[in-house]
Amino acid sequence: MKTILNVIWLVLSGFWLFLAYLLAGVLLCITIIGIPFGIAAFRIGIYALWPFGYTTVERRDAGAASCLGNVLWLVLAGWWLAIGHIVTGIALCLTLIGIPFGIANFKMIPVSLFPLGREIVPSDEPFAGR
Repeated sequence: MKTILNVIWLVLSGFWLFLAYLLAGVLLCITIIGIPFGIAAFRIGIYALWPFGYTTVERRDAGAASCLGNVLWLVLAGWWLAIGHIVTGIALCLTLIGIPFGIANFKMIPVSLFPLGREIVPSDEPFAGR
């Protein structure tokens, strides 16, 4: 079932969201300071490409640098990506079949806003990252 949902997701919105994260990652990797943010964008882009069967968990070992990094991420790329999730989620919720995919888009907004200090793990082992 996860595979079917992922394939439909890929066609409806996953590919375009992946391209947005890829663009953000490439732009952030231009400077040395932005490389950790670019890597985070690539990691979340893979999650946006194939999200069903995975979830995000907080990393307990993330410290103050992660918090500061999330503030910088929010200013540089996070709000643009969150707007993409909101627009895509609303568009998908306009159709009956797209409602679960729209909800999945809305669930990805927090990780698009604050990705540092989070880990993507299979949903059948949500405590693996702790």
